[in-house]
Amino acid sequence: MRKAIYAGSFDPITLGHMDIIRRAAKLFDILVVAVLENPNKCSLFTVEERKEQLELVLSEMENIEVASFRGLLADFAKEVGATAAVRGLRNTMDFAVEYQMYLINRKLGKDMETVFLAADEDHLCLSSTNVKEVAVFGGNIDFMVPQQIKPFILEKYKK
Repeated sequence: MRKAIYAGSFDPITLGHMDIIRRAAKLFDILVVAVLENPNKCSLFTVEERKEQLELVLSEMENIEVASFRGLLADFAKEVGATAAVRGLRNTMDFAVEYQMYLINRKLGKDMETVFLAADEDHLCLSSTNVKEVAVFGGNIDFMVPQQIKPFILEKYKK
């Protein structure tokens, strides 16, 4: 069984993330979409909130598991039995960062491969950071996030 992990902060999940998830789910028997609990980041949503949001938008996809983890991706991959990590690339800057992580993950988990998927051109400008920057000023985020997630984001910025 081919099992992969697509890990990220998903704070919040974007349509770009959704595109990568749909495409990666076709390549693997099981795709674990994992929320990284990063103590160095100040997140808009808690890990539990992000997991719940992922479960909401991914509920109709049969070969998806939603999880969270803290620590190294290579350790988590070993824990869940995944042999690949999926990473989305929007541009050459993403590639430079992701390639370094690939090299580190290969040293930490010799049996883990990394699969890079290029972002669809409609999602090249999307990032969780951009979503938050637009939302905080009341801008339209319809083209950035799944519609089920929009109310959660707007609620955070009401105050």
